[in-house]
Amino acid sequence: MSAQPHIAVSEQLDDVRYEIRGALARRAQELDRQGYEVLHLNIGNPGRFGFRTPETMRLAIIENLSSSEAYCHQKGIFPAREAVVMQQQNRGIMDVTVDDVIMGNGVSELIDLHLRALLNIGDEVLIPSPDYPLWTAAVSLNGGKAVHYPCPADNGFQPDLEALESLITDKTRALVVINPNNPTGAVYPRSTLEALAELAQRHQLVMMSDEIYDQVLFDDAEFVPMATLATDTLCISFGGLSKVYRACGYRVGWSITSGNRSGAEDFLIATEMLASLRLCSNVPGQWAVQTALGGYQSVQELIRPGGRLYESRRTAIEAAAKSPWLNLIAPAGALYVFPTVSGLDHFDDHQFAMRLLEQHHVLVVPGSSFHYPKSDALRLTILPDPETLGSAFERIGALLSEIASE
Repeated sequence: MSAQPHIAVSEQLDDVRYEIRGALARRAQELDRQGYEVLHLNIGNPGRFGFRTPETMRLAIIENLSSSEAYCHQKGIFPAREAVVMQQQNRGIMDVTVDDVIMGNGVSELIDLHLRALLNIGDEVLIPSPDYPLWTAAVSLNGGKAVHYPCPADNGFQPDLEALESLITDKTRALVVINPNNPTGAVYPRSTLEALAELAQRHQLVMMSDEIYDQVLFDDAEFVPMATLATDTLCISFGGLSKVYRACGYRVGWSITSGNRSGAEDFLIATEMLASLRLCSNVPGQWAVQTALGGYQSVQELIRPGGRLYESRRTAIEAAAKSPWLNLIAPAGALYVFPTVSGLDHFDDHQFAMRLLEQHHVLVVPGSSFHYPKSDALRLTILPDPETLGSAFERIGALLSEIASE
């Protein structure tokens, strides 16, 4: 067979990373195939840890399969979009209709779609650091430049508002907020969200609010929808079934446009055109939306004391508190913990994560993979049961002890 020329990778991938399913995850799969029992804590995938989508949602899909074989409207089926509108109205967001909702194959697709409609080459988007890396990747892949505003650990992973504003230039087009936050678990108080909304409005930025974990809250944390605050600029909010309703594989997400739409007509037409180009999103999964949003919110059982997520979170907090090397800001929401490591010279999160995988068969994600400026953090999901998660922290502690003695 003759030699083929080297196939170069697109330069647009230069700033794209997704270590959540990168080299470490590929090595974990190799170990799985070799017969090792690897504990995969790299991704918030509820179904992998025994969580089930509520039965009523499964039945809604089954009962409507005969109505799911044709393409639907490019924005989604009416009952799903109507259910999203009703949820928004119940939250005090009254200026939305079904025409303002687009159903997507998960939030990921919709983030890419809206950024593609918005960005020209070199346009800048403000993204939190740490971030969910899809946001940075989607900006880069659509020709933009991701500008990361700091959410430092010593401020509880809350945005540094002064630093954020100093990063705004005449090329800045949008401000991204991830609340509750992935990867840190931070939940932003109303005062912070009001300041972010005011900043976006004053600088005429499109507000993009990733709210996929909106009901995964612990203790007295309060979720405040950004659309209730960002009323004088264009606000795009993102939600879906994957986390709150444990339905990742359904690939059902939605975006809601609200706020000041003056001057946004062309952008909104462009987003619908892009939605049309992919014809429509997964139709069967959309039939679960009305049942999910209008029915009993079973996630509440999981996030209260005694609930599995709450108790796994407690296990992580207690394990970190006992460690001489781990520092953990207790997550107020979402499905992750983001501990930092101190007291060890030259700690490298990537090297540690690989050693943890090879020697102790636990897969975590290095904190720097989330555009965090330091190499001293790890992200783990709290989806395992408390006993399993406790075992993972024991193995992390054993490796940290080993490194300390070297």
